[in-house]
Amino acid sequence: MQRRRWIQWGAAAALAPALAARAQSFPARPIKLVIAFPAGGPTDITMRVLAENASRVLGQPVVIDNKPGAGGTLPAQMLQSSPADGYTVAQIPLGVFRMPYTTKINWDPVKDISYVINVTGYAFGVVVPADSPFKTWADFVAYAKANPGKLSYGSTGALTSPHLTMERVAQQQGLQLLHVPYKGSAPAMVDLMGGQIPFTVDTVAAAVPQLREGKVKAIAVTSAKRSSLLPNVPTLAESGYAIDMDTWLAVVAPAGLPPAVKSRLERAVAQVVEDAETRDKLLANGFEPAYGSSKALAALIEKELPLMRAVAQRAGITAD
Repeated sequence: MQRRRWIQWGAAAALAPALAARAQSFPARPIKLVIAFPAGGPTDITMRVLAENASRVLGQPVVIDNKPGAGGTLPAQMLQSSPADGYTVAQIPLGVFRMPYTTKINWDPVKDISYVINVTGYAFGVVVPADSPFKTWADFVAYAKANPGKLSYGSTGALTSPHLTMERVAQQQGLQLLHVPYKGSAPAMVDLMGGQIPFTVDTVAAAVPQLREGKVKAIAVTSAKRSSLLPNVPTLAESGYAIDMDTWLAVVAPAGLPPAVKSRLERAVAQVVEDAETRDKLLANGFEPAYGSSKALAALIEKELPLMRAVAQRAGITAD
């Protein structure tokens, strides 16, 4: 046993210089950034802005690979079979960390992913067509209570933050709503404007272009404070609801990412987010920059998981 340990220690010691040299030369080739939602949506647009600017900072192209579907969890699943070398990273939504209690998986999103950086934050909005009879949140609630089970809504997918946010609202108010999951914001918005669904719950950013053109309107936001993008739209809290729900865009990597590579990625993305031009582009697309370190990201996840698990359990959509 002692001899085996010496062999293991010797092998690790011999490998350490090679790993250190590899980290110092990182990146030496293009980096793939996997996106959890379709091309053309707000998340995709935002991450492309970041990728373009990160390419200049890192000196290598950051190439986008869209993997929509499954509630935004496909990139995280892809990381489980990707090498932990920093050349494959992913954008993931909060819903990834709910997977252990909503479905059976053989990996742990908390332990089997390396947190790199939190990029930006955003609030959710309740959005209706411009000609909707719902003028206020009170109109919406009154109709839902008078027509239980007849009011449908769209979100970016089952068990995503928008879905569970509306489930939480429904549970608080005793509403019966029909959920229509989509693969992303763009297709949900198309159906909203086409009259296939009466409202959506999505990021404020998802509706900014249509809001500016007067094609849709927002009747409420779910954050504790009003969004700077929609200063005239009240929060649900202002209507007396105990709701404070927003979320973030995070960049992560496979578990076991070398610390030096992780630090290099974190510094590069932080530099991009703090750049004035990038911040202006993020705001133009409906996102409010909210850089957070890997430790801050871990704290956010720890705070949100118990709350969303309780909502999912009450809705009967957990695996346990």
